Amino acid sequence: MKELIKKLSDMRGVSGFEYRITDKISDILRPYCDEVKIDALGSVIGVKYCGKKNAPRIMIEAHCDEIGLMVTSVTDEGYLTFTSVGGVDERTLPSTEVTVHAREDLWGVIGIQPAYLLEKGKTVKKKAMAVDTGLDAKKVKELVSVGDSITLAQSVGEFGDNRFSGKSLDDRACLAAIISVMERLQNTDLNVDVYAVAAVQEEVGCRGGKTTAYGINPDMAIAIDVCHGITPDNSDDAFDIGSGTVISVGPNLHPKLTDALFETANNRNIKVNVEVDGGNTGTDAWEIQVARDGIPTALLSLPLKYMHTSVETLHLSDAAATAELLAEFIKEQKGDMKWISF
Repeated sequence: MKELIKKLSDMRGVSGFEYRITDKISDILRPYCDEVKIDALGSVIGVKYCGKKNAPRIMIEAHCDEIGLMVTSVTDEGYLTFTSVGGVDERTLPSTEVTVHAREDLWGVIGIQPAYLLEKGKTVKKKAMAVDTGLDAKKVKELVSVGDSITLAQSVGEFGDNRFSGKSLDDRACLAAIISVMERLQNTDLNVDVYAVAAVQEEVGCRGGKTTAYGINPDMAIAIDVCHGITPDNSDDAFDIGSGTVISVGPNLHPKLTDALFETANNRNIKVNVEVDGGNTGTDAWEIQVARDGIPTALLSLPLKYMHTSVETLHLSDAAATAELLAEFIKEQKGDMKWISF
């Protein structure tokens, strides 16, 4: 699991630019699926068929895109101004190392004025920042175009007690859990067809979750995303990393499906927490639930510290617990979905 998370985290696919990584994700999924395809929007869909007539369809989904930046201009001096793609926290950008995906990948840094030159109490806004690639202006203009994507630098990898830190663990660690599920289901006699989805453009509007759910029309769906881990400045609505997967309850989530996941966790002694979401969960589950004429949907989450930064941090055991819960739940299905009906 650790190496898979690292491999996925190292990939660079900002929302709308996932085509840079979807072929690689397809190659990782292919050994565990009977069929892998990339749909018209760009999402990856891997299918494991059980071989039984009229088998129910279970969709397990995580998004593969990441937040990032996009070039808005190249200045006469060769600096790159930029805008955000997704929920980038501009407080974290000064002095950040980045990769500009131009005609060739360029390493750069986001430079700002030194603090002692700023007016006292003033903070630097995104519009005053620029990427410095270290190249002369002529070379930059040859290589970089307005609209090129920019990704944040990769961070430290494994550290401490079974912890991992890096960029885009939201949601690549959850994608790693889904791939692990498909691996765990190998050589298993199932009663359902399993659709493993790496959806695009979640960070800018949950678009891939919506289109894949419409296209697959599953009998049930389980989305996997991240929730907040406890940090020194935040313990409200947050969970200790290493405390297991988090099952959400609320109007976005189907109560019978959610209860069934709790039952599987209890029967298998898998560590779980409960998160209460009174409205929009802010995940693809929100859109999957209302695809076509409605899809019973559940949400599992990994506790994640420092969300939407280049040092997102999680505990590897939580990803493993999520994969175990999903795999065991799928194995338990008997092929009759009447139990989930109201």
